[in-house]
Formats: sequence, C-alpha cells, structure tokens
Amino acid sequence: MAASAFDSQHLAKLFDTGPLAALFTDSAEMRALLLVEGALAKVQGDLGVIPQTSGAFLHRAAMEVQVDPAGLAAATAQNGVSIPAFLAALRKTLEAPEHAQYLHWGATSQDILDTALMLRLKRAFEHIQTTVKDHLANLAALAEKHAETPMAGRTWGQHATPTSFGAVVAAWGQPLCALAAEFDAARETAFWVSLSGAAGTSSALGPKASDTRAALAAALGLHDPARSWHSDRTPIVWLASWATRLSNALGKMAADLSELTMTERAEVTLGGAGSSSTMPQKQNPVSAGVITGLARHVTALNCSLQASAQHAQQRDGGAWITEWLTLPQLVLGTGAALGHAHQMAAKLTPNSAQMSATLESGQGLIFAEALSFALSATLPRPEAQLKTKELCASALSSGKSLAEVTAAQFPALDIKDVFDAKAQLGRAPAEARAFALAVKAVA
Repeated sequence: MAASAFDSQHLAKLFDTGPLAALFTDSAEMRALLLVEGALAKVQGDLGVIPQTSGAFLHRAAMEVQVDPAGLAAATAQNGVSIPAFLAALRKTLEAPEHAQYLHWGATSQDILDTALMLRLKRAFEHIQTTVKDHLANLAALAEKHAETPMAGRTWGQHATPTSFGAVVAAWGQPLCALAAEFDAARETAFWVSLSGAAGTSSALGPKASDTRAALAAALGLHDPARSWHSDRTPIVWLASWATRLSNALGKMAADLSELTMTERAEVTLGGAGSSSTMPQKQNPVSAGVITGLARHVTALNCSLQASAQHAQQRDGGAWITEWLTLPQLVLGTGAALGHAHQMAAKLTPNSAQMSATLESGQGLIFAEALSFALSATLPRPEAQLKTKELCASALSSGKSLAEVTAAQFPALDIKDVFDAKAQLGRAPAEARAFALAVKAVA
C-alpha cells in the first residue's frame, strides 16, 4: 500500500478527490509560489518600494518560468523550508541579476509559503462549497418527495417512534446547510495574505509595509488581516474545523445508510454497490464505508492540526511543519468523502414498501409512546405509562399486536390514529419541507 491512499494507483478511484488532487502537488505549489513572488514584486514596483521596471520584469517572468521541485530537495532538507532553494533556482533561471536582486524584497519564507497555500486552499474550498450545494440540492429533492413517507425511527439501534424518510434526509442535510451558509458568510475573509517579515514586524518591508500587504492581497484575491499571523493560525484552524465538521456530517449520513441497506432491513437501495470476492449475494455499501473511514481520518488529522496551532514565540518551525503533514490530507479526505456522498445521494432509492413492512413488524410496539398519551386522556400520566408497559408485555407474551390487546382492554378507546404511522409523524414532514426551503436559501 502506498504511504497515502490518495497517491495509490490502485486505490486512487476509491479515494477520488477530483480536481482537488491537482492542487496538492509539488508543481501546483511551485506555481503558487511563483504567483506570489511575481505579484509581490509588481505591487512593490507600483508603490515605489523597488524599481518599477524590476517589479514589472519579475511579475512577467513569474508567469513564464518554471522551477523544478526535485531540484530543491537537498537544500530543503538542510534548511527545513523550500524557499531559500526556490529563490536561488528562480534567480538562476531569470538570468537577470539587476532585477532578480529585488525578488522577495522584505519578505520571509513563511510569508510566501502561507500565501501560496492560501491561494490553493481558496480554490479547493470553493470547489468543496460548490459540491456541497449540489449535494444539498439532491438531498432537498429527496426530503421534499418523501416528507410523508413513514418509516421506523430508531434510538440506540431499536425502534422508537415513526418518522419519515424525508425527515431522516433532512437530518443529513441540515448541518451541511448551516456549513454552506457559514462558508458563504466568511468566504471574503477566510483566506489571508501573509506579509510581515522575519519576526512579524514588517521591519524589512519599509514604511509602505501596510500598503504593500494590502496591495498584494488585492492582487491575489485574498483577505488582508492587517497584521501578522505567523503564530496565529486562525485561518488554517478555522478551515480545518469547517472541513472536519463537514466530514462528520457526511459520516452521519453514511452510518445511517450502512444500517438502512442491511440485508435484513433493505429500506434503502444504493446504486453502484460493491461486490464481494467470494459471496455472490453481497451488495456492499462501499461508498458509505469509504465516507465513514475518511470522516474518522479527517477528525484524527484535525486533532493534530488544532494542537499545532500553539505556535511558540513569533514563529514555530515544528508547529508549522505539522500543518504541512496534516492539512493537505485533511482537505483531500474531505473532498473524497463529499464526492462519495454526492454520488450516493444522487443514486439512492428508498424502499417504501419495506419501510411499511418494518413499521408493521414488531407487533406494533413502535406505537407504545402514542398509546401512552392516548391513555393519558383518561388516566393520570404515570398510570397511563405503567398500563402501556403492561399492554406491551401482554402483546409479547400472547403473540398478538399491541392494537389487539389494547382494543380488548379498552374497547371504548379510539385507537385508529394511535396505530396509524402517518398520523404519528409529528413534525417530521414539516421538518423535511423546511429543510428543502432552507436549501433554496443557500443555493
């Protein structure tokens, strides 16, 4: 097995990250670094911090040249960061020392690497957000269509009270809806530019340091935090937390579908289920399993990344390196889980007949709570609950349904609605439809 499942040739499609994969490659990082260095030179030239001709030359050259990441390996191993070797290679490639001397003027390695990372993260999270909204549209359609499709609600793995499939779908989608709205509200300020020099004081950037940082942010389409964030990892940990909450919301859907597709239950059918190497009858919920595994992986990575936010002093190499080890896999894991969930929601089909059969099984004990409230009309609540327990025990011992033993003991009690699943859905249909409306608001 490859060190990373995302880089494995035979696992690549199982953990497909779509266009996100291209954003977390050495070549993508080199391109982002060039964009940042070129943009920095241009804005410094425009502001008169460096000669304008040099700024224009460096900006144009950064669009055209390439840097071989493999050629940086030895120096990066010695320096602990790739920028010194990157700058040396770039200056050599430019063959224009009169201009190259102004490259990286006043910046530090972390400025360039963090800003280049933010450029790639912005593209990655914009793609994730778009996919979330597409996924929500599928869930909203399911919720609305099946708002009143009754099924057994379960707590602790056992039948509880009736719900609707639409409400179950809404429970999958509501956290995603909130996450999508949260991202929309924060997207303009979520991706920060970094430009504050060696110890975050901007001393080498000169008197126009603030103007330079603001101009660089505008040129790259990033947010200017108006301060150094070398040791304040707020944008990193917020994005990681958002992605982790998204992954866990997808994991809840996957966990439910793993249960609902069990052979003895089969209340939902998943399109494209996988086969077994030895058992011909198996239709494995592969996507659900992948999502569950990825959600756990993302959560574990987030624990490490959140802890790494405790940067010592003005800059902390060890904490920063922890981000390099965790953040790419966290984003790719989130993207892969989302891709599986999106495809799964587009293909899944509820088996309403099996849902009805499940409700009718169990001798009607799923309606015990409704019966206890019906009995409360004539009995004190504690007595009604005790009597309901006695009726349940009687049903189990006699093999009769709860409705039959209730009718025998309380012939005058109108129990028609008590044992009607649709009449016992409560607010489930309304919640399903409310979710569908909420999705339209974030579309």
